[in-house]
Amino acid sequence: MRIVPITVLLIASTRLLTPSCAQAQRTADAAFASSRGGVAPAAPVSAHPGDVLRLRIWREPDMSGDFPVDPEGVATLPRLGATRVIDIPRDSLQRMLVAEYAKYLRNPSVEVTLLQRVRVVGAVRTPGLYTADATMGLRDILALAGGANPDGRTDKVRLDRDGTSTWLQLDGTPATGESRPRSGDQLFVPQRNWFARNTPIVAAIASVSGALLIALSTR
Repeated sequence: MRIVPITVLLIASTRLLTPSCAQAQRTADAAFASSRGGVAPAAPVSAHPGDVLRLRIWREPDMSGDFPVDPEGVATLPRLGATRVIDIPRDSLQRMLVAEYAKYLRNPSVEVTLLQRVRVVGAVRTPGLYTADATMGLRDILALAGGANPDGRTDKVRLDRDGTSTWLQLDGTPATGESRPRSGDQLFVPQRNWFARNTPIVAAIASVSGALLIALSTR
C-alpha cells in the first residue's frame, strides 16, 4: 500500500479549504454574536433611508443644516440638489461632498454627521423618540432616555428592527450591546422580575420565615 506523506495531505486540504476561509470566518463571527445574544460586527457607518444628514459647512450657515434621506436614499442638499447618499461610508461621503462643494466654494470644510430616529420604550425614565448619532452604541441611546428606571433591567434590551426582535446582553462582553442604530429601530427595556423588584419584601419574608422555623424547631 502506498503511503502518502502527511505534508501532501496537509497541502491538499489547505487548497480545498482556502476558497471558503473568508465565508467561514463571517459565519463564525455571526454564530458567535448570535450565541452571545448580540449582533455580528457592524459594517462601516453609512446613511439609510429615514436618516437625517447633518451638514456643517464652515463659514456657510445658509448651506448648513439637517437634511432628511428619503426612501430612495436621496437627500436634497444646498447647491447640489438631489444627491444619493446611502450605502456610502460616512468618511467617503464627506470626501465626496467636499469635492462637490469645491465646485462652488473655495477650500470648503464640510462636517458630516449621520442621525437616526430611534424609539426607546419600556422601563426607562423618559421613553420616546430620539435622534441618535450613527456612531452611538445601544448603551448611549438608552442614556438619552435617562437609562433604566428603578424597575428596569440593566443587563439586557430587546432590539426591534424590520419586523425582527433580538435580545441583546448589556454586560460589557464583546459583540453585545454595541449594535449601531438605524432609523426605525425600537429599543425595549424589560422590567426586572418581581423578586428583584421587591428585594426588601422578600428579605423580610425570609427573615420572618426563618425565625418561625427556629421557634418551631425549639419547641
